[in-house]
Formats: sequence, structure tokens, C-alpha cells
Amino acid sequence: MGLMLDGVTKTFGENMAVKRLSLEIPEGEIFGLLGANGAGKTTTFRIIIGLLDATAGEVSWNGSRVESKNSDEIGYLPEERGLYPKLKVKEQIIYLGRLRGMKKEHILTELDMWLDRFHATQYLNTKVEELSKGNQQKIQFISAVLHKPKLLILDEPFSGLDPVNVELLKKAVLDLKNDGTSIVFSSHRMEHVEELCEHLCILQHGAPIVQGELKEIKRSFGRKNITIFADFNLEYLKDIPGVLSFKKMTEGCKLQISEEGVSQTVFDAVKDRGFIRKFELEEPSLHDIFVEKAGSSL
Repeated sequence: MGLMLDGVTKTFGENMAVKRLSLEIPEGEIFGLLGANGAGKTTTFRIIIGLLDATAGEVSWNGSRVESKNSDEIGYLPEERGLYPKLKVKEQIIYLGRLRGMKKEHILTELDMWLDRFHATQYLNTKVEELSKGNQQKIQFISAVLHKPKLLILDEPFSGLDPVNVELLKKAVLDLKNDGTSIVFSSHRMEHVEELCEHLCILQHGAPIVQGELKEIKRSFGRKNITIFADFNLEYLKDIPGVLSFKKMTEGCKLQISEEGVSQTVFDAVKDRGFIRKFELEEPSLHDIFVEKAGSSL
């Protein structure tokens, strides 16, 4: 059954932070919840895990409300780190694992495995406050998955990580998914969402403005992109009917066009001008769709 939100609404005084949000996230799937700052993502996450009560609507996990009796099935990585800075990594994880009902021996086994996987075994007895932001984020992630949750909420999980560690974390997320964990995550890095998610929802002022399967969202957007690498000036292409935007790049340009047929007109306009190293018609990126729909530049 997975995770279901049915008409979830949350108000704070006169401010409506989440508006009639309905989602269905099957078991073993990675789902992206996106939006600009203040769109309602974190409030939604807190409602899902039971930190906040919805003003209206219902949340269920495998047919039941999230309560203390099933909260151990859920893991949560908040956007703001929630670690105790004065505790050593080992002390921190043992404490959080015991809160989840784990035995110390099991906690240490899992911790050793995750530290080794994240190339961080040398930090076992290091205070959290002495770690870099990236290593703190890895410890925060470990604390969220140590008890092998069936539902995992990740709020900006790649924050503070360099490209190498982003790849380590993405691989971990995919492995958890393949093991049957349902994962809901938010990220401002649209390329990560495109790589990991099949379904997503974009929120604006707490309400869904785009929702569904990623490939169908892209297909229905209509607009396409063309990337051209050439050894001559391409500025004149911005004046072709159907070219909606022109972005200059080091090796050429990227165009957004109104529909696929415009690509032939663009090709005819460049084919005899000089050497062309690349001419590629592409689906719109999730970044394009987000900026268009949410009206926010990333």
C-alpha cells in the first residue's frame, strides 16, 4: 500500500502552509517532493512522520496512521542537522539507535558497515562539531537509516556534500530502494531528482502545481531544448520564430523551442554556416519545468 496523503492541509494561524495535498507513494519507490523555499515541503515531511498534526486530511502508512507503535518503521533526515555537537560519533549513533529499540551490538555492527561504506571509519571517536559539513551530513544520514526503516524521508540529503560523496549517497539511496524501502526526498538539485525519481510533485505555496510520472510531465510540457556546438556565432538564432529562449554557452548555445518542428528550421539555419560539432534535440529538463511552473530560478 505504501504512503498515502489524502487532502492534507496545515494552517498556522491565518497562514495555510499545505493545501489539500493528496499523494500516493507505492512501497519501494523513490518519490521527489519539490518546491522553492517556503513551498511547504518540510511541513509536509513533519506531518508524514507525526511531528505535526494535519489541520485536515489524513496520512497513512500501509493503511495505518503513523503512531508510536509503527514509528520505528520510519527514518527521517531533516534539512537542518539534528546531531548533538559535543557527542562523539559512536556515542551519538548508539544513543539514537537505542531510542529505536536496537541493541548496542547491532548498532555497532551497522555503524561500522556504514562508516566503511562512506570512507569515514576514522571519525568513529570524533566529536560531531569537529567534522566537516559533509561528514556531519553522512553521520546524519547513517542515523536515519541505521534501523533499516521501511519508509525514509530525506530533506535535502545532498546538502554540503562534494561530488564524490554525492555519488556515494546516491548509490546508498538506490540500494535502500532496491531492498524495498520507500523513499521521499526533496532537493534543489534537479539533476538528482531526474536521476533518482520516477514520480514527483512540485509544490507552490503549499499546493501541488505539477504532479505525476516524470516522463509524462516532460512529454506534456511540450517545449524542447536544442544544444548546438559550433565554430561560428549563433546569436542570430534567437530571432527564429518558435525560439523561446537563447542561452550562450562556451562552445555554442542552448535554445528552448516551442515545439519539436522548430528544430528543423533551426537546423536549416545553421547547416551551411560552418563546422557543427553538436546538434542535439532534447527533452525539457526538470530545471526548465520547475522554473516555468514554480516561477523560481534555481
